[in-house]
Amino acid sequence: MIRDELRRQERSVAWFARKICCSRTHAYKIFEKDNIDILLLARISRALGHNFFDDLSRTIGTHPSGLQKQEHKHEH
Repeated sequence: MIRDELRRQERSVAWFARKICCSRTHAYKIFEKDNIDILLLARISRALGHNFFDDLSRTIGTHPSGLQKQEHKHEH
């Protein structure tokens, strides 16, 4: 979801890394993570002006397995 939003905004990975105070290498690693620290996700949400917490709550919705389905979708 993070990489998709970055592309939607037509922002570079270098820009993203600067905004969240990390290296480009670490930024690429973030895209591949299956889970993420909430403080980091909050920083990313602020940097991109996009609330990923809302995205996650919609993904889970009333179906507890919703998050699991979302994770598997990104494994391919």
